[in-house]
Amino acid sequence: MSFGKLVELNTGATIPEIGLGTWLSKPNEVESAVEIAVRNGYRHLDLARIYRNQDEVGRALKKVIPSVVTREQLFITSKLWNCSHQQGPAEAELDETLEQLGLTYLDLYLVHWPVAFEPGNGLAPAHPTKEGEVHLDLKTSLVDTWKTMIKLKETGKVKAIGVSNFTIEHIKGLIDATGIVPAVNQIEAHPLLPQDDLVAYCKQVGVHITAYSPLGNNFVGKPMLTENAAVKEVAEKLGATPAQVLVAWGTYRGYSVIPKSVQEGRIISNFKQVTLSKGDYEKVTAIGVGNFERFNIPIRFQPKWDIGLFNEELEKIATNQVKIA
Repeated sequence: MSFGKLVELNTGATIPEIGLGTWLSKPNEVESAVEIAVRNGYRHLDLARIYRNQDEVGRALKKVIPSVVTREQLFITSKLWNCSHQQGPAEAELDETLEQLGLTYLDLYLVHWPVAFEPGNGLAPAHPTKEGEVHLDLKTSLVDTWKTMIKLKETGKVKAIGVSNFTIEHIKGLIDATGIVPAVNQIEAHPLLPQDDLVAYCKQVGVHITAYSPLGNNFVGKPMLTENAAVKEVAEKLGATPAQVLVAWGTYRGYSVIPKSVQEGRIISNFKQVTLSKGDYEKVTAIGVGNFERFNIPIRFQPKWDIGLFNEELEKIATNQVKIA
């Protein structure tokens, strides 16, 4: 089992250190995965409209509430998608999410990306003149969207609001404009992408980090981190799995971590926490020295988002930048 550790957010609420991610799960897999997870001790579930599986999560929740847990014992996160950054669409999407899940509130609602799409034409609206690109909304700023999120929190339908895939500059812009600090920034974080400057800034201003893709991924053909020799060496020493070591690397850094799996054995295994010594942590951290890799970059999505988010070399071809305020 996990250590059951809870991390306090700047709202005073607590978030369980280990959660279940539901990204990239195929149709008809998530319902079973969520039920297995909750029956085996998970209390933190990470969801999103764009994952297109929240209805399945809702079916699973009906099987475990209240027979296994009360609603109050679960911490449920979902995310506002890019096509709903404007006030009317944002509230409509939140209501749709709650209906899909069969819930009256979310514990945490995140702005999924610091990018707005033109609303009203689906989840990935096609650009009217540029083939293979989404139609960006370049008028709605991040501050506009954050003000909308603040209003959603005031409805009581969400207990806390935060962001995902935001940089220091993005978060600073929100705080400077509104004085409201996001509760969470959910980011890609693993030994190849430690994001030390962002982590330090978030700690300074009181934004909790949740790490997605803690095991890395192979979108660009790189070997899985679970196959890395240093990770396997630490795992063998601790009598743990490589995935458990990578989850422990994230919790060592103060993150909450949301490994994703739909296989019962891995769901249960990922929840069994181990503790890294300082030496073990440093050995795993060394994997990323001179070996930086960010896997999740929208400019190489299909369809492409023609916008620079992270100041990556790959993004230099972008003709648009994020409008913060």
